[in-house]
Amino acid sequence: MELQYYPHRNADAIIAYDTYLKCRYNEFVNAMINISDDELIQDFLRRKKQHEAKGTSFKSLTPSINALLKRRMLMIPGWANEVDIFNDTTGAIANTEWRLDFACEDGFAIEVAFNHGEAIAWNLIKPVLASELNHVQKAFQTKMGIYVCATEAMKLAGNIDSASGSFEKVKRYLMPMMNQLTVPMMLIGIDAPKTFYINKKTREVVYYR
Repeated sequence: MELQYYPHRNADAIIAYDTYLKCRYNEFVNAMINISDDELIQDFLRRKKQHEAKGTSFKSLTPSINALLKRRMLMIPGWANEVDIFNDTTGAIANTEWRLDFACEDGFAIEVAFNHGEAIAWNLIKPVLASELNHVQKAFQTKMGIYVCATEAMKLAGNIDSASGSFEKVKRYLMPMMNQLTVPMMLIGIDAPKTFYINKKTREVVYYR
């Protein structure tokens, strides 16, 4: 996959300076970059066939992106997925509402977000909660955030819901929320595939000629 990048609070400079953060960041970015168009197509078609057999609807690339990325990240030592932000032992916090997609200790709190645009602010806040000091004990204490979402071009090519938040839209949140987004964060946008797209009406894979 091809990616676009946008730093918040000098995240790019901090990553470049810190050897540990640079290593962890490269692990994550390389896992995304190494997902090929062929892998996306094969996974999409397999899932589509399964849904057709059950008589359920299936239309976009997002489940395939999530699954292929998760598979790669679980192979890298030190990373965890579906991480609870808080290590709450009292049961007072519903952990499903306070969960990150990926995290590594003393490194990054990561959200991979393809959900409705109204959730952008909350998705941006979660890496901040994971990285700031808090009176509730953390499951992972991170230092920075990474927010991953589709570009507008990927939303079209991947037949992703038009109401989902995009890379371009998330960028517009960063300045107004500067005082709330107190930790450095890299915004990463997933670009449209170079070789194919998902037809909106037929939901079939269409190859570019």
